[in-house]
Formats: sequence, structure tokens, C-alpha cells
Amino acid sequence: MASVRIRMFRQGLGDSFLLTFPGDTGEVHVLIDFGVLLGTPEAKARMQKVAGHIVAATHRKLDVIVATHEHWDHVSGFAQAQPMLEADKLEVGEAWVAWTEKPGEPLADELRGRRAAAVNRIAAASRQIAAVAEPAAQKAAARLDAILAFWGGPGAAARATTRSAMDWVKQRTAPRAPRYLFPGETFTLPGAQRIRVYVLGPPHDRKWIGKSDPSRSASEVYQLAAVSGAEFGLFAAIDALEQGDAPGVQPFDEWFRIGEDKARAMPFFRDRYEGGPAWRRIEHDWLGPAGALALQLDSDTNNTSLVLAFELEDSGEVLLFPADAQVGNWMSWDDIEWTVEAGGATHKVRAEQLLARTVFYKIGHHGSHNATLRANGLERMTDEGLVAMLPLDRKTASKMNWNMPFPSLYERLGERCKGRILDLELGIPDKPAAMSDAEWSSFLDRVDVKEDWIDYRLPL
Repeated sequence: MASVRIRMFRQGLGDSFLLTFPGDTGEVHVLIDFGVLLGTPEAKARMQKVAGHIVAATHRKLDVIVATHEHWDHVSGFAQAQPMLEADKLEVGEAWVAWTEKPGEPLADELRGRRAAAVNRIAAASRQIAAVAEPAAQKAAARLDAILAFWGGPGAAARATTRSAMDWVKQRTAPRAPRYLFPGETFTLPGAQRIRVYVLGPPHDRKWIGKSDPSRSASEVYQLAAVSGAEFGLFAAIDALEQGDAPGVQPFDEWFRIGEDKARAMPFFRDRYEGGPAWRRIEHDWLGPAGALALQLDSDTNNTSLVLAFELEDSGEVLLFPADAQVGNWMSWDDIEWTVEAGGATHKVRAEQLLARTVFYKIGHHGSHNATLRANGLERMTDEGLVAMLPLDRKTASKMNWNMPFPSLYERLGERCKGRILDLELGIPDKPAAMSDAEWSSFLDRVDVKEDWIDYRLPL
């Protein structure tokens, strides 16, 4: 019987999924992301091992390569295993990335430029804080470095970053340009038998990209995309620390500044601060807001995730891959209406309908609290056959102090999926009491668990 195979690789905390569809002349393979979190033991060797599996499973021909967004745990393999994926080892038909990667697209250029500047400044803040020989400063610097790990550890002598990995994907099919996808697009998967692709995100709207968490009392969260005066001031001060008195980098005009030599000559500063107790000195305390900006930058990058839904046209069943999309990305889907031609007629499709027909869900952002919406997300997934996959390594998440999977979300996912959550770390779950033996047996017949991957097959 013909089927769709969804393979989740077990490389650690990160996303790497290989989809295999029946095609007109053979199988059609789609790779969605290929990464593992920085700091994972033997990360390079793990990703090279996965690369070998990809080459073997696709018979050296990958129809589509997808990079959803610029985070290391989604794209690191494109740098770590690059030699194994070059043209002489693997043929690649198309590369898909979000519109946020498109050169000359005004909002995309703005977002990329701001992100690069913010990452560099946050890395600089980390260096300055780490230079303070106090435990609290060391902890603060470590927290910033943990967030910077999502970009490959920039500023920490990293040879490869998310930017270089994304650029490699974009040039992989040269001279053919990558396919830049915008929300609202829909098209058939090239070479596959009646598989339709819907593009849900990222939103082409600053408002949604900057919305990481649900509103509370009608207030919005801080939006990095709308740069505030405080951010400009912080970044200017960081530049001043990094570059000393270089022209144009001091946050205040010279008239307002008091140099160290002048301060020592003034009784007020000399008597109260020179050689005084440590609690009087603020030193680098003002760098504290860099932590909040780093977290917001991380969330805003998640909201630029490319979100794809694959529809099996004969059954109407949907496979949903939201990458790390957070609240604003999900909420923006209700603004979209796709026009689809089928059977000689034209009809409209909305996100609510796609969610109602979702039979497979790649759990967003490793099960974090704000990456699976409730009313506009999971509660709309009403198909009785819903199955989910969770790409999570709990030990790594715990080491990073991340609450993943978020308990109440994971509980509700279990209820909606009737226990059918395939877990990167744990494998197959225990049979829930509410599931009959026959139902559970039918589910297990579709699952194959190996050391390096977990397969789920969906009959057509």
C-alpha cells in the first residue's frame, strides 16, 4: 500500500525531518531542517552520521531542501556535514526558504540587518560582562552565551554561524535561485502524486513577527522590530565599550562626559567611589537589559519560521510543520485565504480548515509554552487520528534551564493525540488506558523506531 513516510532523526535537541512521498517516477524526498543545539556532545559527528542516512535514504537525490529559520538547532548540519551534502554526493532539486531571506525585499533586508547588529552587540555585551570577576557577572555572561548558541556562538571564535549555514542552503541549487516563500502561497509538490503545499508563515508584518507571547490585559510584549530609544542607547554604549573613544561611538557628547582622570580630581567622586566599597560601583550593571533583548531577539527569530502544511489531496489529510513559530506567527494565519483549483472548480481554504484536517503535527519549538497556540492552534486539530512528533532531548533542555515540554501543553497534546506522541528521546509512549488494543496496534504498525531515527507511515 502506498504511504507517506515521516522520519524524525534522533541527533539530539534540534529539528531534522525527512518526508518521503510517492512520486510520478519514484519517491519524492523533502528535508525540513538539519541541525542540533550548540554544545551537544559530538555534534559534528552526529550530524555527519545523519547526513549519511539522508544520502542513503534518498538514493543520492533530494528533491527539496528546506531551511525554516536562522537558528543553529535547525541549520547547523548544513555547516557541520557540508562536504557530505555537496553536489558530487547528493543531487538537490530545489531549496526553499522564507521570504525573510530574499535579497532586495525591504522588510527582509531590515530584519536581517537588525538581527545581525543585535547578535553582534549582545555578543559584545557578553564579553564585557564576562570580564567582571564576580560570580553574578559570570552567570549573566553564561546566560547570554546560551542564547547566542542559537546563532552558532557568534563572537566566540565560531568558524561557522547560522548565517553561513543559511547562505549555503540558498546557493546549494545554484545557478537556480532558491524558492522564497510568502504566506498565502500554495502549489503542488514537484514530482509527487497529488500533494499540495500551503505556506502559512512567517507573516509579512512587523506586528506579528514581534509578538512572541499572548497578550495580557490587552498589552503587547516588547517588540525588537520596533527599535526603542533604550535599545539605541544600550547598543551605542556597548559600541563605546568595544571601541573605546573611537569617533561616533560614545553615547553622549563629550561636553556631558567626565573622564576617569577628571573624576579622580573631583572630591565628590574621589571620596565616595575611588577605592570605596564594591556595592557603590555599578561597573557593568547597565548591561543587564542585554539579556532581555537577547531573549526577545531569539523569539523574534522563531517568529520568522517558515511554516508549511502538506495536504494529501485525495484524502484531504494535512501534515503540519510549524518549525519554531510563536504566537504572532500562528495568529497571522487567520489573515490568509488560499485559492485552490480542484476538479475543475475553484474554492477557498482557510487555516482553520487545514488545522481541522491535520493528522500529523510536528510539535513546535520542542514543546515550549508559546509555540503551540491553544484556541487558534491545538484545539482546532480535531481529527481523531492526530499523531505528533516531539524533537526534544530533555537532558539538554534541563541543562539550559528550559521548561520543555511545557507540562500543561504536553498533557493536552497527549489528550488530543490519544497518547500518540513519538518522542525523539523516549521513542514510543506507553499505551494509554483510553486506547483500545486494536487502535494501539494499528498505530504501532505504522511506527518504526531505530537508534538514529523514528519513522511514521501514513497510508494513502
